[in-house]
Amino acid sequence: MTSSVLFAPVQLLLLLALSPLVGGVIKTLKARIQTRRGPGVLQPYRDLAKLFRKGMVIPESASWIFSAAPVVVFATAALVGLMIPMVTAEAPLSLFGGVLAVVYLLGLGRFFLALGGLDTGGSFGGLGSSREMTISALAEPAMMLAIFTVALSANSTNLSEIARAAIGQSWRFLAPSQMLAFAALFIVLIAETGRIPVDNPATHLELTMIHEAMILEYSGPYLALIEWGAWIKQLILMTLLINTFYPFGLTLEYSPGGIALACGAFLAKLLLLCFLIVLVESTNAKMRLFRVPELLAVAFILGALALISTFLF
Repeated sequence: MTSSVLFAPVQLLLLLALSPLVGGVIKTLKARIQTRRGPGVLQPYRDLAKLFRKGMVIPESASWIFSAAPVVVFATAALVGLMIPMVTAEAPLSLFGGVLAVVYLLGLGRFFLALGGLDTGGSFGGLGSSREMTISALAEPAMMLAIFTVALSANSTNLSEIARAAIGQSWRFLAPSQMLAFAALFIVLIAETGRIPVDNPATHLELTMIHEAMILEYSGPYLALIEWGAWIKQLILMTLLINTFYPFGLTLEYSPGGIALACGAFLAKLLLLCFLIVLVESTNAKMRLFRVPELLAVAFILGALALISTFLF
């Protein structure tokens, strides 16, 4: 436990530094598949630096909620990042929460972001907040069912216990329940990060935007914190997906060699997942808003089938 707490600053630094890079890699891969040059992988870092140097325009009708929302979004995402195993099976803050704490903290950040969109009284903020809450109400149950499927084998909802149990049960990775849960959590990842076919983060069209509608009134450092928090959340969900179902490379020791190998395995798995996300985005069109609940219902059904199949097989 002492070693894991001492490792917390290292994991936090890795989380903060790697999350914009993952966003840049996804954009670059997507551009290459579409035969475009696209931005470089380091463009998110330049965007953050530019936003932190700019001034802010705060609406006169905004209250303290408008200013608190970016801080809460960023802080909750960073805190959740310390509760999940990234390169070691023992998360730094695993003692303070498991799956439920992760879901609730992510929900808290989403709740404040929705309040921030509503706080200015603009029509776009209310539109985006309403859509975001609708999607989250359908995505969170599917995510919990998928993770509970793996938690049953570990007899614990603690993510570190789940990771340690999964390392010694490699034969279960091809089990039907694991594959169904993986598919459910992957759909949730697409929905929670606002990617095609659920949302298009590169558009500002009124009929399609969800996340962008909530943050239209933000600028400068506030917008930088929201964007950085969104990238951290994306990395968290991707880490949760790969390390819960495929914990290959996770180390049980805090030796320099073991951590270096674990970091290499983690980056390789992240790259494969980025390619899978880009492949899905490039081969699908943006869905109509009223069809998004159908997709999330599929994720919920897959999660429920995965949980049920653990008792049948």
